[in-house]
Amino acid sequence: MNELPRIYVVDDDERMRRVLSRQLQADYDVMCFASAKHFLDVASALTLGCLILDVHMPELNGLEVQRSLAERNLHFPTIMITGAGEVSIAVQAMKAGAIDFVQKPFTRDTILDSVQLAQKHLTPPESGYENVELAKTRLARLSAREVQVLTGLVAGLPNKTIAYDLGLSPRTVEVHRAKVMKKMEVASLSALVRVALAAGLHGRS
Repeated sequence: MNELPRIYVVDDDERMRRVLSRQLQADYDVMCFASAKHFLDVASALTLGCLILDVHMPELNGLEVQRSLAERNLHFPTIMITGAGEVSIAVQAMKAGAIDFVQKPFTRDTILDSVQLAQKHLTPPESGYENVELAKTRLARLSAREVQVLTGLVAGLPNKTIAYDLGLSPRTVEVHRAKVMKKMEVASLSALVRVALAAGLHGRS
């Protein structure tokens, strides 16, 4: 019998740990940690697996855990769990190497889709050339205004702020955003950010 792929959940919220464990345990071997420090203490001895990290934890936040792992050259494909209105933090995480982010509340299908995406990064591809070129091709489809809107989205800005910065109405930004999603061939904000970053668009710092 083959062993189930390993998933590590690091979240100080006991309820969230139980929810994620219940949603994933049919397909994955789920190991939960209530403390970021505890996870980091044992990380180097763990079997490689995907990591689900909460952004907000009392000792170290998700970004700090991500940074600490990178400094130790430990590469766990990471999904960041964020709250509503925390897109800018999620974008920071993706710029630092996270595979995806999921905003609470989320469905079982959403987290499974993210985990399946992260699983593909357990074995690094021989070259990311094709993905980068594909992302650049899609980016080239956008008008100058659509690129401005996308830049705001990648910076984690809400529609209203993008609208104010560009002198547009929020409704016009929504229309541009829908066109950007279609031209970039994505169905979610996290996928849009991922493709934009692959294409070399990093938003404003």
